[in-house]
Amino acid sequence: MVVAKPGLDGHDRGAKIIARALRDAGMEVIYTGLHQTPEQIAETVIQEDADAIGISILSGAHMTLVPRILELLREQGVDDVLVTVGGTIPNRDIEELKAAGVAEVFTPGASTEEIVGFIRDGVESNRQA
Repeated sequence: MVVAKPGLDGHDRGAKIIARALRDAGMEVIYTGLHQTPEQIAETVIQEDADAIGISILSGAHMTLVPRILELLREQGVDDVLVTVGGTIPNRDIEELKAAGVAEVFTPGASTEEIVGFIRDGVESNRQA
């Protein structure tokens, strides 16, 4: 699992909480740190042979950065990675992100149990497919 903070976000408390919850649930987690480009994130996913990626965005740039990450992964033939997004995502953008290939969007208030369960189930489903 890769947890990524693209763009100019300077706040990563939520990403660290999720990374810790995923680790506590037994998952191997790579946290990319702040200010990652879509190219850096896609490269990390590929190099680490990740099963899932959690993209944390608070800046409002989700409709630019997330599709770019998805595009870069597809260009490299990576189509089996579960992609989730978390952060301050307006409801009006959620369906468009899902249509682009995001499996789920977690907004403020989502529980760590819900996120961990979704990722665990999604990765397992992808492995069986």
